[in-house]
Amino acid sequence: MKLYSRFQVLIYAVLSVCLVLAAAAFLGFLRFPQKASFTRIPEAEAVELTGQSIQYNNLYTVTDDEENNIQIYEHLNNAVVNITTVTFEYNWFLEPIPKEGTGSGSIIDKQGHILTNYHVVKDAQKLNITLADGEEYEGKVVGVDAENDLAVIKFNPRGKSLVTIPFGTSNNMKVGQKVLAIGNPFALARTLTTGIISGLGRPVKTKSGLVIREMIQTDASINPGNSGGPLINSRGQMIGINAMIFSPSGGSVGIGFAVPIDTAKRVVPDLIKYGKVQRGWIDFTPVQLFPALVRYAKLPVAEGILVSEVEKGSNAAKAGLDGGSHREGVRYGRSIIYLGGDIIIEVDKMPVTSLYDLLGSLEDNKPGETVEVKVLRGRKEKTLYIKLSERPKNFRW
Repeated sequence: MKLYSRFQVLIYAVLSVCLVLAAAAFLGFLRFPQKASFTRIPEAEAVELTGQSIQYNNLYTVTDDEENNIQIYEHLNNAVVNITTVTFEYNWFLEPIPKEGTGSGSIIDKQGHILTNYHVVKDAQKLNITLADGEEYEGKVVGVDAENDLAVIKFNPRGKSLVTIPFGTSNNMKVGQKVLAIGNPFALARTLTTGIISGLGRPVKTKSGLVIREMIQTDASINPGNSGGPLINSRGQMIGINAMIFSPSGGSVGIGFAVPIDTAKRVVPDLIKYGKVQRGWIDFTPVQLFPALVRYAKLPVAEGILVSEVEKGSNAAKAGLDGGSHREGVRYGRSIIYLGGDIIIEVDKMPVTSLYDLLGSLEDNKPGETVEVKVLRGRKEKTLYIKLSERPKNFRW
């Protein structure tokens, strides 16, 4: 047997370890650390917010649809304002307790007029307008239209150049058309959501009991604070005013509603000039038919508007509209209904089955215009042409 010294054993051990390490490195089981090498990623150039085409230095590309969203937002978000309202409630000690509300609005001209919802500014004792740059202004209500949930408010821009949102049209819209909503949901200013038109011509009943016709339904997220903000098409035009959501939970579930811009275009000039909408009216006392009345009076139809009284000397009286007889009055609750008068079944080519139908049929008619009115007189149908008067201020629906 050959004997090895301690030195020889140590040498052979070191050589064996080196041989194993070399074999492991050769076979790829062992990797030695290498000097790190970094490549600097170029930063994107600053983009001027002009609404023009956007370049991203090839860091990533955007689709045409994304670029359309970006351009619309960068061009129009400065025309959307945050509206803060203050109303006062009184406690048991008759002390005024301030209550704040928020909403959105669209600047529609260089003079500082803002289009929003009526329910955003209803009963407000104080209005604050916050622009995109953070500047705050005091606002005032110019005119309201509760029937369409619209309002115009105004602030003094004090020479400031304002960005405005152009009006489009809500005529010939299609389900599936892309829309964008800009607003201030949950106080998150300048929020953009996108979606499509998911329905058209929706009648929607408001909390006050009014029915707004022809509402636009959209799945673009609309939440508390979005009310009054613009619904915009892919051309950067306002086609609706975001008004409300349908939500059992209180959050957006993909069903929101907007007032069509064509409705706003019709009423805004009156709101700015008169503070209200000048609507045509037929000078009579309407009574919507109901089952008990139909049975009692043995009426030939179950739906329509009974003409209880016609104002003497009015345009309606001159046109031949007949009211009921004062000898045939019946009491219903606190009201007296006079029977025997005409039953209105159609106004301006629109079927009338309820008071809301009557209001809707006269929605786009001004005082002085003449409308076609179809009535049942007894069991015979008769057509009248009635020149409209102005709706009285104390009219209640």
